[in-house]
Amino acid sequence: MKLQRNGRSKALAIGAVALVSSLSLAACGSDNNNGNTTASGSSGSASAAPAINCGKSGSLIAAGSTAQGTAIDVWKTNFSGACSGTTINYQGVGSGAGIQQFNQGKVQFAGSDSALKPAEVDASKAVCTGGQAIDLPMAGGLISLVFNVEGVDSLVLDAPTAAKIFDSQITKWNDPAIAALNPGAKLPDADIQSFHRSDDSGTTDNLTKYFAAAANGAWTYPSSKTWAAKGGQSATGSAGVAAQVKQVKNSISYVELAFAQTNNLKSAAINTGASKPVEATAANAATTFAKAAISGTGSDLALKLDYATKDEGAYPLVLVTYEIVCDKGNKAETLDTLKAFLGYTISDAGQKAAGDKGYVPLPKELTDKVNAVIPTLA
Repeated sequence: MKLQRNGRSKALAIGAVALVSSLSLAACGSDNNNGNTTASGSSGSASAAPAINCGKSGSLIAAGSTAQGTAIDVWKTNFSGACSGTTINYQGVGSGAGIQQFNQGKVQFAGSDSALKPAEVDASKAVCTGGQAIDLPMAGGLISLVFNVEGVDSLVLDAPTAAKIFDSQITKWNDPAIAALNPGAKLPDADIQSFHRSDDSGTTDNLTKYFAAAANGAWTYPSSKTWAAKGGQSATGSAGVAAQVKQVKNSISYVELAFAQTNNLKSAAINTGASKPVEATAANAATTFAKAAISGTGSDLALKLDYATKDEGAYPLVLVTYEIVCDKGNKAETLDTLKAFLGYTISDAGQKAAGDKGYVPLPKELTDKVNAVIPTLA
């Protein structure tokens, strides 16, 4: 498929990913310690997955988004389990730190929940000899507004109300604005305990982009990976804020659906202005992704997401995790392994494996575009 070479956005057609049957792969040893994860291949399992193109045996070091941590865990286990001699180490340090490590030449790819900014692309030219960093969409997800409110099993919020909660403008769970969105709910007269990310986070960036687009001026800060609002408490990584909500009564935070599911946390539905509140489900997020547009040029496949959508069944709080790679200037000794691993993650089997863990398989038209770029990496 020929890629666009101009700045005009092209709307993505609605299409479900063609899911293939699950691969029967022998799981190999894994370690998850302080955000570091590794997986190594087993020679006895290579024949279990002939559909995977393993490339040359090698090691990859990567870092970045914690949002894609669970997806990376399953991808690296499946890939390394099928590809003897391959080792993948991914450090979940947050999107900002991952891009920084990439531009310092410390990792072969970085995971980021936000597309590269122009200054980050410029900085990448020092390590991408003859080229620059590009964004390759890989993991689709949604941001759940997770809550642990005494006596409340379901909750509806809208963008202005959620923005005011996270900015400490609304401080009680029985505030009239929350009560108006939840008629009949027994909201407690309790202080709201809000948690945000302490690290630079693409999840924070996407949440604040949603507030900027849909909160009708209630959010007065620029969208950013760095938390800027008043009050609240902080924790590191998606796992950190999820753990806080699970432990602290009358709390609220924002995490990816995979972390909400893993921690058995309740997710608020969002009143977008559609006929009924939209639940935080992968299917509803897929409706939003299907109408995303490509804003990048050339090999860069950065997306423009409609955070203010009012379409029926379209969940607005979505994110895409990009794998950040050099279009040219990748290290020769790891390039083949990098291309093979990325090829697996964007494949039908890779997208299904992530989908089984709470992520949102990307539309086929988009996966086709990523598949067209990967072989061109040099």
